[in-house]
Amino acid sequence: MFFWVLALLILCGFLWNYKRQLKIADITDKYVFITGCDTGFGNLAARTFDKKGFHVIAACLTESESTALKAETSERLHTVLLDVTDPENVKRTAQWVKNQVGEKGLWGLINNAGVLGVLAPTDWLTVEDYREPIEVNLFGLISVTLNLLPLVKKARGRIINVSSIGGRLAFSGGGYTPSKYAVEGFNDSLRRDMKAFGVHVSCIEPGLFKTGLSDPIKATEKKRAIWKNLSPDIKQQYGEGYIEKSLDKLKGTNSFVNVDLSLVVECMDHALTSLFPKTHYAAGRDAKTFWIPLSHMPAVLQDFLLLKQKIELANPKAV
Repeated sequence: MFFWVLALLILCGFLWNYKRQLKIADITDKYVFITGCDTGFGNLAARTFDKKGFHVIAACLTESESTALKAETSERLHTVLLDVTDPENVKRTAQWVKNQVGEKGLWGLINNAGVLGVLAPTDWLTVEDYREPIEVNLFGLISVTLNLLPLVKKARGRIINVSSIGGRLAFSGGGYTPSKYAVEGFNDSLRRDMKAFGVHVSCIEPGLFKTGLSDPIKATEKKRAIWKNLSPDIKQQYGEGYIEKSLDKLKGTNSFVNVDLSLVVECMDHALTSLFPKTHYAAGRDAKTFWIPLSHMPAVLQDFLLLKQKIELANPKAV
């Protein structure tokens, strides 16, 4: 009996893996729109999908990065300047995309644009510190999606939302993790709403990657700028050497940082081209072996492991 059960499980695993490898027939007539193509995941995705034969429309924030991207790619790739937080800019871009794709519609929408914002203890922050990452990562993503959604429905295509392990576990104070938690919720509701239209919606949850978004120097500069304006009481509670001690603590986690950005782009590729795309993709060794498994654990275990990375406060009773 055990042998037959084992054989059935092996067969099911084989069929499941085979199913995941089935690809769409033709990509040379399909259009893909990608936000956040100045650097990082979006830039690599634009260059990769251009080489594969897609008609890529790459949205960049700056003229210089747009020009650099066009110089490295084929004539099929078009760039457009886009600030996802500007509603009028998003509407104009959507109309331009509509004119480009015509009756074919838009096969792929990859919502990749994002910012980290300030990562700091919650009692250091103001509402304004939360506003930027939420405006870009959440409302910008929703705005682009809603404006391009009719074109994706026309093509019965794919929507890929780049979230983060920060959408599964709140690893730091600031607006980044709330924005990514909200992206996860929007992604799930959109996926269910679009199912009847034949549109597949996938969410990618990258772990810690070495990109411009996660530049430790910029993150530290922002934290120090906030420290200067903190009240004497809070400075006394945390202690003058808090930021430096935090940086020393983080040096031990460098081995968890992924440097191969193609791990994320491979997830995008599968979500775009597979006949049976996944609903969620974990990208990066740390995401698969630590963050995602931990997100399913009891809160007491999550708190224990994450608080071990925190610095002991100088005088928390000084309130």
